Amino acid sequence: MSAEDKAGPGPVTVIGAGSWGTALAIHMANAGSEVTLWGNEPEHMERLQKERCNQQFIPDIPFPETLKIQPSLELALKSASWILLAIPSYVFRSFLAKASVFIDKDTAVTWASKGLEEGTGKLLHQVVKEELPQCSKFVVISGPTFAREVALGLPTAITVASESEELANKISHCLHHGNFRAYTSNDMVGVELGGALKNVLAIASGAADGLGFGANARAALITRGLAELMRLGVVMGAHRETFMGLAGMGDLVLTCTDNQSRNRRMGLKLAEGLSKEEIKQQIGQEIEGVRTAREAMRLAEKYNVELPIIEQVYKVLYENLSPQEAVRQLLERKPGSEIVHDQH
Repeated sequence: MSAEDKAGPGPVTVIGAGSWGTALAIHMANAGSEVTLWGNEPEHMERLQKERCNQQFIPDIPFPETLKIQPSLELALKSASWILLAIPSYVFRSFLAKASVFIDKDTAVTWASKGLEEGTGKLLHQVVKEELPQCSKFVVISGPTFAREVALGLPTAITVASESEELANKISHCLHHGNFRAYTSNDMVGVELGGALKNVLAIASGAADGLGFGANARAALITRGLAELMRLGVVMGAHRETFMGLAGMGDLVLTCTDNQSRNRRMGLKLAEGLSKEEIKQQIGQEIEGVRTAREAMRLAEKYNVELPIIEQVYKVLYENLSPQEAVRQLLERKPGSEIVHDQH
């Protein structure tokens, strides 16, 4: 890597002052990057500046002295050589449309958000390219990560994917520090799809555990869920091996097995008989898998791919099917070969 590459891409602005954006900002500031954090709620930003801690989302983890809090979106974006979006997928396009005027053509646009665009099923890189036509440098970050563990500096590994190997290397260099390892990939489709659909499968895993089905059922669900990711991903142009890596199997296992996952907790509470709305109110943060389930079925129809587990999650969330009945329908499916060759 040249001296210029080692220097990294310069000052970064993290967009989104929730748990994930804050954790990444803390990590990169500790790694020596010049980091600015922006969020869309002025009162929240005032508290962050005053308390130097995000007590609401990842309490009791102090900010590094070098981490800047910037309430002005214009100033936050204009000071950045690259930006890192950590915002819910359903506000992705509206934010980019608002922010576009402040984003320079030379700015590298990176996102750690996981999901599909609501109403279209588009992957987030497609949305970015449509809303920021002036930009040409794009990177997605994904993998098995819980925000609090990243902020605490616990061992973590992620995937940094870009069509540009040079840019992926630069961004990974900014992230690769201490116990945090960053691996590169050129498969943006696979990395994004794995990060989005694992949230739906985590709802299924939580529901299965909540119904008391045991460890055998959880292992089978994760494995067959991975097969669904691969089946859709390959048809959409992703690399099969991506789903065996951090952004596929790694993220899927983490989200399906640990109660830090909001999506898994959604499934557990569905098994208790609570409604979708009641659970959202209890958890108090965005549960990406709820919206993603609907968009995943849109993609399944578009590409003519069977996603039986994801389909049952969709029916529980949107067609009032009980979790018990969803499991019964899955178990009644005809047996088939475990290995199904690519459909296209």
